[in-house]
Amino acid sequence: KCRTGPLDIVFVIDSSRSVRPFEFETMRRFMMDIISSLDVGPNATRVGVIQYSSQVQNIFSLKTFFTRVDMEKAINSIMPLAQGTMTGLAIQYAMNVAFTTQEGARPLHKKIPRIAIIVTDGRPQDRVTEVATQARNAGIEIYAVGIQRADMNSLRAMASPPLEEHVFLVESFELIQQFGKQFQDKLCGVDMCMEQEHGCQHSCISTPSSFYCECNPGHRLNVDGKTCSSIDACADGRHGCQHQCISAHGSYSCRCRTGYYLNQDKRTCSMINYCSFGNHSCQHECVSIPNGHYCRCHSGFMLQLDGQSCRATDLCNGVDHGCEFKCVSTEGSYHCMCPEGQQLQADGKACSKCGAGHVDLVMVIDGSKSVRPQNFELVKQFVNRIVDLLEVSPHGTRVGLVQYSSRVRTEFPLNKYHSADEIKKAVMEVEYMEKGTMTGLALKHMVEHSFSELEGARPLSHNIPRIGLVFTDGRSQDDISEWARRAKESGIIMFAVGVGKAVEEELRVIASEPVEQHFSYSADFTTMAHLVENFKLNICPEEGKGETEIRSPCECEALVQFQTNTVAILQSLTEKNILWARSLAQMTARLEDLEKQIANKK
Repeated sequence: KCRTGPLDIVFVIDSSRSVRPFEFETMRRFMMDIISSLDVGPNATRVGVIQYSSQVQNIFSLKTFFTRVDMEKAINSIMPLAQGTMTGLAIQYAMNVAFTTQEGARPLHKKIPRIAIIVTDGRPQDRVTEVATQARNAGIEIYAVGIQRADMNSLRAMASPPLEEHVFLVESFELIQQFGKQFQDKLCGVDMCMEQEHGCQHSCISTPSSFYCECNPGHRLNVDGKTCSSIDACADGRHGCQHQCISAHGSYSCRCRTGYYLNQDKRTCSMINYCSFGNHSCQHECVSIPNGHYCRCHSGFMLQLDGQSCRATDLCNGVDHGCEFKCVSTEGSYHCMCPEGQQLQADGKACSKCGAGHVDLVMVIDGSKSVRPQNFELVKQFVNRIVDLLEVSPHGTRVGLVQYSSRVRTEFPLNKYHSADEIKKAVMEVEYMEKGTMTGLALKHMVEHSFSELEGARPLSHNIPRIGLVFTDGRSQDDISEWARRAKESGIIMFAVGVGKAVEEELRVIASEPVEQHFSYSADFTTMAHLVENFKLNICPEEGKGETEIRSPCECEALVQFQTNTVAILQSLTEKNILWARSLAQMTARLEDLEKQIANKK
């Protein structure tokens, strides 16, 4: 078989009256012998046949048959035309029709040789020189085979150079079959890919006189014609994958992020409902999140340390009371309170906003592995409760958010969002990072990037307070002192909020002076409501004043207010753990001390 790669071959057969019937049979045999040596198929060699006399007749085109059996059947059914010898007309037809892509010829850029084999027994009755030149210039390689009475000059005028390889004269029709075997070798030639160093990166395709390179599926040929580059099917952006596009072998597939599964459309993703597995062991409700699930208790109940069981508690801790500042439990009910200087709104829950002073606030939240997914959701709720305190606008308060673990990631800078609703939506879409606790690295990022004018901080000359709030649940794995000091030296007011295993010593290093007003602690994530209240008291000045008013704790009004607040807090501390018991003892001692001071003044 011919192993020199695919070809597009068209036989142009003379069936004029000078060709006698038995002679035409030898021409049939000649064509079938040549075809038998070829590897025919849609991606291999394609074959077409036309016959001519005074007119041209298409027997079958390059796209008609792809098996030797079908081709031989069609060749055996040819009826000779038995008229004149218009060879030039036949060449014209081959060029304009037979070798077009519409008739099955492969495009020229694929470099598949186009070969016309003209078999004739006489002198043409029309001009062939000019039309043969046009055909050769169009990329058609012409072999001219003359039999018996053929005119040698006409054969030479039609054939491609070099003439000694493309012009053949057979003495009689009886010898054409023997000639066919020699012509097979001439047509197939040698395997040029084996004869020389081709340099093709993937595949070398041999042609009768040369070769060309091809690339494997999923790759394209580079401009050097030899090396190949992979095709990135995702690069054009038209894949439609909701989460991730994975390119492979010239195609692509869609993949979902952890916690999601691919829908039947193979493009969109849906969150996995981990609660549906039936193994969550939640006493009340199971809530599914992208990386797992957490348990939630019914109204009036508190989640226990095992993260699964629930226990009844006071209404402020057991229901979504909606109080912006403080919830005060009473028997069978509760009511909301606002800090001094602010009024409870008509809805009985909201307080007047912190609008007297505008700030640039960057919150730096701990996303380490120790936080756990369900608690991270509570942290995001904590952040949004702080946002609810503020009058967010481009010219008012600006808010930025940074998350850290073993690395630091800006979730959104100060100039990203211009309303509280936009910020709260973005906060709830933040994905939990996990891994380590590099608090020092987070402080460095906040100082160098988060409070830069490039990320939305107003110039220092505008006297807009810069406030940094660091939220963590454990000991830092790197040094914090250097960048905590730099933050405060650069004019950033630092607040430190700790939960659970947070180290008080580190919180105090982070916090600005006076430290007692700038750091807060909560025993666990489910009791963080008072942290929001503490933060609001320290950043919200009274309306119409440029700074927070510090009142003497010995004034009568302050003492009464302190007593009222202390009683409310004491009620909410019932049945808390040992840390809450310690807080109770401290606050009771402070109350006694203040009472003594009042008594002494009297």
